[in-house]
Amino acid sequence: MTELPVLVSESSGVGRLVLNRPKAINALNDEMVDLMAAALRRWRDDDSVRAVVLSGAGERGLCAGGDIVSIHRDAKALVESGAGDEEAAACPSAVFWREEYQLNSEIAKFPKPYVALMDGIVMGGGVGVSAHANTRVVTDRTRLAMPETGIGFVPDVGGTHLLSQITDNIGVYLGLTAGSINGADAVALGIADHYIPAADLDAFVTAIEATSVDEALARFTQTPPPSELDAQRGWIREAFAADTVAGIIDRCAAVGTEAADKAAATLRAKSPTTLAVTLRALRNPLPTLDDSLHREYRVSLRCVRSHDMAEGIRAQVIDKDRNPGWDPAEIDAVTAADVDAFFAPLPDDLELTIVGD
Repeated sequence: MTELPVLVSESSGVGRLVLNRPKAINALNDEMVDLMAAALRRWRDDDSVRAVVLSGAGERGLCAGGDIVSIHRDAKALVESGAGDEEAAACPSAVFWREEYQLNSEIAKFPKPYVALMDGIVMGGGVGVSAHANTRVVTDRTRLAMPETGIGFVPDVGGTHLLSQITDNIGVYLGLTAGSINGADAVALGIADHYIPAADLDAFVTAIEATSVDEALARFTQTPPPSELDAQRGWIREAFAADTVAGIIDRCAAVGTEAADKAAATLRAKSPTTLAVTLRALRNPLPTLDDSLHREYRVSLRCVRSHDMAEGIRAQVIDKDRNPGWDPAEIDAVTAADVDAFFAPLPDDLELTIVGD
């Protein structure tokens, strides 16, 4: 019998969710989201379950995101057919996003300790199932990122909500450049709560089962090493304060350091439209995670039927030529109206609905 893509179990009052697609770095699919949601809904009202622990199978990471190949298939078909919002909302990727964003919301509201072991690669959808948890544990192996702008997409799964709360424009920097951070960075920036060496994770979970989450954290949490990204706050705060992507690139170039030059080069290579839409979202944060997910769904639908998402995935994942042909190709060619279109309301029957508690 083929193993399920999420292993669901209970032991000593602790519910275990193990993402179980290690060859794909546990990338999320519809079945995984359904299995997680069903378990959490059962456990939230089960008095015999006092805590939940999320982890990933294999040695490479918790979760590398979603199924990019299937998203490319939808995007390519929608672009070739000239589809609108209604057709986009009916595609498999949109159905997945509706279920995934609902799960993100339920994780954030889960009433018991939900311990996310953010070990190894934690990207995109992996951030969505972990960084909204009430107990977020990173390790010496953590590599966390919202890499969406690298494929002509915009941070989703509540990513705009998380990034907009990081001070000194570091969230803007990470959202635009799609840069990855380590465990020490994540704690310093407030994206994670506790730092535990990867070698101690099994013993940590055993301690949760034997005692409690608080006692296990007290025993195994360590002070993280200094954050290298935190040390760069000064130039990032100033350079990424510009009102436009072009202005940010100019400010990065003016800084003149290796890190700032790299940031400028990274931005020049990305989809101008994607960057402008991401900047708009991060500069205009919404009050709650659910509000952000609602807006992100609108943006995601517009992305999946846009030229740049189909082209970005083609260049990075399908053909791997790393040479996307963006349209428009120049940052100055992206108009305010172009950006507005990504955020425009959908027909009422197409809008994302977050089911209440």
